Amino acid sequence: METKINVAGLVNDSIVDGVGLRYVVFVQGCPRRCEGCHNAGTQPFVEKRLMTPNEIMSEIKKNPLLDGVTFSGGEPMCQAQALVPLAKMIKESGLHLAVYTGYTYEELINSNMLGVKELLKYVDILIDGEFVQSLRDYTLKFRGSSNQRVIDVQNSTNVPTLCTNPKWI
Repeated sequence: METKINVAGLVNDSIVDGVGLRYVVFVQGCPRRCEGCHNAGTQPFVEKRLMTPNEIMSEIKKNPLLDGVTFSGGEPMCQAQALVPLAKMIKESGLHLAVYTGYTYEELINSNMLGVKELLKYVDILIDGEFVQSLRDYTLKFRGSSNQRVIDVQNSTNVPTLCTNPKWI
């Protein structure tokens, strides 16, 4: 039986959730509860719309103009194991993968949460760290607060390598 992802919403043709034209998968459920959260409706751990990775990938494939896919939330790392097959299909299709998470990169690489390390193998860009309202900065690209980092996951090992691509920072 194929694992299902609890989806809060799907957005096609986004230009605000990463570089280029993106498909965004918003997952449902987040334990962080950041004050001022942009997606507060995705915080409760309630069932919204259960979808298989194949169902979501079928929707992604309908748009040949996409540059990439973004996982947001909610907290994608709470559903990392279910997202792994979708991430693999995304990368096999030649698309870029970005993930927003309230966890830091260091927390993730030291985590025992199911599927997190495997999911990171497919992630190109990770925007990490909780949103902190007192550090909100409207001048930042693709981030809400200055504590959040844009990490080049494929060039990181135990220490995060910050993205240097000016399109992302």
